[in-house]
Amino acid sequence: MKEINIKNVAITFVVALIIWFIPAPEGVAQNAWHLFAIFAATILGIILKAAPMGTMCMMAIGFTALTQVVAPGDAGKSITKALSGFGDKVIWLIGISFFIARGFIKTGLGNRIAFLFIRVFGKSSLGLAYGLGLADVCLAPAIPSNTARGGGIIYPIMKSMAISFDSVPEKPETHRKLGSFLTLNSYYMNLIASSMFLTGTASNPMCQKFAANLGIDITWMSWAAAGFVPGLVAFFVVPLVLYKLYPPELKKTGDAPKMAAQKLKEMGPISKNEWLMLLAFFILLFLWIFGGALSIDATTTAFIGLTLLLLTSVLTWEDVKSEKGAWDTIVWFAVLVMMASSLNELGFIGWFSNLIKIQIGGLSWQVAFPVIIVVYFFSHYIFASATAHVAAMYAALLGVGVSLGIPPMLLAMMLGFMGSIYGVLTHYGHGPAPVFFGSGYVDLKVWWLRGLEIGIVLLIIYMVVGGLWMKVLGYY
Repeated sequence: MKEINIKNVAITFVVALIIWFIPAPEGVAQNAWHLFAIFAATILGIILKAAPMGTMCMMAIGFTALTQVVAPGDAGKSITKALSGFGDKVIWLIGISFFIARGFIKTGLGNRIAFLFIRVFGKSSLGLAYGLGLADVCLAPAIPSNTARGGGIIYPIMKSMAISFDSVPEKPETHRKLGSFLTLNSYYMNLIASSMFLTGTASNPMCQKFAANLGIDITWMSWAAAGFVPGLVAFFVVPLVLYKLYPPELKKTGDAPKMAAQKLKEMGPISKNEWLMLLAFFILLFLWIFGGALSIDATTTAFIGLTLLLLTSVLTWEDVKSEKGAWDTIVWFAVLVMMASSLNELGFIGWFSNLIKIQIGGLSWQVAFPVIIVVYFFSHYIFASATAHVAAMYAALLGVGVSLGIPPMLLAMMLGFMGSIYGVLTHYGHGPAPVFFGSGYVDLKVWWLRGLEIGIVLLIIYMVVGGLWMKVLGYY
């Protein structure tokens, strides 16, 4: 029972029952209201950490099928519908991308890329910050777990660099020397990289799916095109702002390139498996960018990449079976998508969107757009999971905005970007946050204060630069 918090599970059940037995509001079908009760309780359970996300989602499937809310009176159809999320191609895109990411870690290619950038840019603390960030951006298109990317590749290298300059977690008086600055900057850069690509973090394809439910078509290339310019501006601006707000005591890190060169020397020449991993990476990028013209979608491309890695033995089937993060993501992702999609089909999302529209219906879309984005961004303080936040609010806010006349693609993409960058606000706001915060280099007060400041900077960059850039692209 170590994984289960009995008190929070009880709270979750009580909330579910309360919502269930409240009469359905006018305009909402009874089964849609009951499905909402299950969905809301699942999200609450995830926020409260009543049980692991996978456990909460398995419970949701069980109750959805048992109560037949998605197919009243037809038990067979109900369980089929409850499991329908597992057949969604978006689910498998993100799952297979996790397997491909394992190749970067297993072959050592991810570490090699990071050390190469440090060797080039690492002569100063600011250069070191850019070098680590650039490595994250280069890895982001093919490593959808920003936790694996940040925590498994960037963080260990960042920490070793800080310690090598005598900025040690166990010695608080040394934190400001280099470790604190690199910790915050690496985390912020991870989130910026996550926002730039559809496959940059696990919640992005969920946004794609919810947008598709409303008739908004987002492809890998359309996301990358929209995210590239604001992401690039944020990439250059954020380290500079942080350098002014929270400067490291050590400005010059002349030994970092030598240390990176030594690490590369220890790794030896690029191995055959690294070359094969690099080849698969470029094939993936090519097909994700140009596959639309060849009628090859993003999920098919992911299957092609995984097949190539399996056939060349870069990955083994044992590697695929043991990639717990991927299978875990496939499970909870499929269940949340199933419930959110069913709520849309049953008319609940439309009803809820109209309810909010009534409250802000007098606003022009130019005013409603920043209001919706700001509300979505700062509401992340109450969420311990980016995925739970996307599942709870993305579709509803998108529906409201579109009904108010906000250009659909503009709002869909901007809400998608927020799904990454709102993670700067707290030490629990995104997957990699506990890893970087757990280093001990940054105390809680500083983390939240710097996060608020950088969050405002990112909001301005994405809404102003990103909004104007999407206008240039013809997205609205």
